[in-house]
Amino acid sequence: MLVFAKANLTLLATPKTGTTALHGFLAPHAEISLRNPPGVKHMPVYRYQRFFEPMLEMSGLKDLETMAFIRYPVDWLGSWYRYRTRDALKGHENSTQDMDFDSFVMDYLGDDQPAFADVGSQSVFLSGLDGETSVTHLFRYESMAGAIGFLSKRLGLDIRLEQKNVSPKLKLQLRQSTLDFLEDKLSHEFELWHGARVK
Repeated sequence: MLVFAKANLTLLATPKTGTTALHGFLAPHAEISLRNPPGVKHMPVYRYQRFFEPMLEMSGLKDLETMAFIRYPVDWLGSWYRYRTRDALKGHENSTQDMDFDSFVMDYLGDDQPAFADVGSQSVFLSGLDGETSVTHLFRYESMAGAIGFLSKRLGLDIRLEQKNVSPKLKLQLRQSTLDFLEDKLSHEFELWHGARVK
């Protein structure tokens, strides 16, 4: 999470939305940079509103706008699946090496998620204390060029990114019944993605 006091903007780090490279580039230009541990870097909106925003306000930084990304839900889950196939997790309860993507998604959608499928939710991450999505500028991950254009203008920077934390390339396939189930259960998340900014 990065706070740009002069630009009146907090950039939140939705997990698995390409924020590592962006935050790495922008961190030297931020007045406040929270990069570790992951639970602090990826502080969800409700936690930001409850704990961090009041501290900022006490420091004179009031009514900061927020910005975050949302990724197409199928691709977001695909990123988690690929990330957890890496050799470093082999034999660990979080590893997805011995399963296909369809099985991973079905376990994610189940009522009792195993450790490897317990990856959270974009809609929960983006929800404020009132339970509603409350991000001032919500961009689609797939429209990174538009988001970078927005940030470049807002921060007065020429932003150039290098890819980081690239997951293994795998072919991801879902049965139609699994996709239908996913779209039904995560309907709010799909709606958020469709309504997010592209520029």
